[in-house]
Amino acid sequence: MTDDRPRPVFDPSLPAEDRESLAAAPERLVAASLPAPPQPRLSPATIVARIIWIPVFAFFYGVLPGGWIRLFFLASLDEDDLLSGALRWGRGAVLAMLAVPIVQVSLLLLGQPEAAAALATAGFAGWTVGALRHLREPEAARAAREHHGRYLLPADFDRPAARLLVRAQRAVDAVLGSQAQAAGLLDAIDNATELPRQEWAIASALAEHTRLRRERRAQQPDRLSAPVRALLEPQRHALDLSVRSITERIEALESYARSAHAADEAFHEWRVLRDLPEQNARYRDLVAGTVRDTLAVEVIDRLESDARRAEAVLRDRIASAVDTGLVSATDPVTDSATELATNSVMDTSTDPASDEAAGGR
Repeated sequence: MTDDRPRPVFDPSLPAEDRESLAAAPERLVAASLPAPPQPRLSPATIVARIIWIPVFAFFYGVLPGGWIRLFFLASLDEDDLLSGALRWGRGAVLAMLAVPIVQVSLLLLGQPEAAAALATAGFAGWTVGALRHLREPEAARAAREHHGRYLLPADFDRPAARLLVRAQRAVDAVLGSQAQAAGLLDAIDNATELPRQEWAIASALAEHTRLRRERRAQQPDRLSAPVRALLEPQRHALDLSVRSITERIEALESYARSAHAADEAFHEWRVLRDLPEQNARYRDLVAGTVRDTLAVEVIDRLESDARRAEAVLRDRIASAVDTGLVSATDPVTDSATELATNSVMDTSTDPASDEAAGGR
């Protein structure tokens, strides 16, 4: 569904299987404003051709090693996938047509011709049934033909009707896709059954409006005399009255969709409030951790100041010893003590143990 093009609408009373088949094959659908698709009829030539072709086909694949011939001799070597043509019958059929010849030859070599003949007969019958099923009318085509008029396509609506139908479909989608609907805050069962009925009723009325407007345009009112146009005036009034009635129904659906949206907002706020205590606890833990980080920084700064004071005292004592002549300024012991003091300050300021001590305090 685009801005001005509605999606196909199906009669909700159709069997679910047929609705699914029709929705899955939109190319098979025929607008209700057009003639119904004709029932397929086989010509005598087609019947004779199938009488000849089906047994040959079944004998080739069900009795002869037709699968191997198809794969390695008849398939074009230019094809990217040699099995693409055969896979249209299904993987089981492909495996059967490749395995049956091998089993038949094995049975013949083992001296079991009766079993090989029975297997060949079963293969022939199976491929005959498969060919008949493949040639029958597709399920979607049958449903589109049998239920013609019980589904409506964009071609069944003119522009004013299409705009109204799009509004109705958006309202229906808003309700069915709301969080309140998924959470069971709305009447899920009633919505799932009643809203499609409302959509179908609105679409049917809009399709009838379109047909009446097209008929009115075909009458070419500008070419009619005033008395005749006066006779047609009640029809125009009745159409306008019906359009207003359908518009009011669509507005009611849109009001319901707004209520569903309001329920979504309230449901969202309820979930936020429900999770608020747990979130508050997490934020309190975060703030507590931040306070601990601040205290740890203060402790580390204090330890660094103590280390610098210890360094200064140690250097003063070394200088006093040099002045009194107890040690030489070039003594290796003096150099080692000075290096030790410097390294001790650096280790104290970057030691992870200081962080642990700060956290402990």
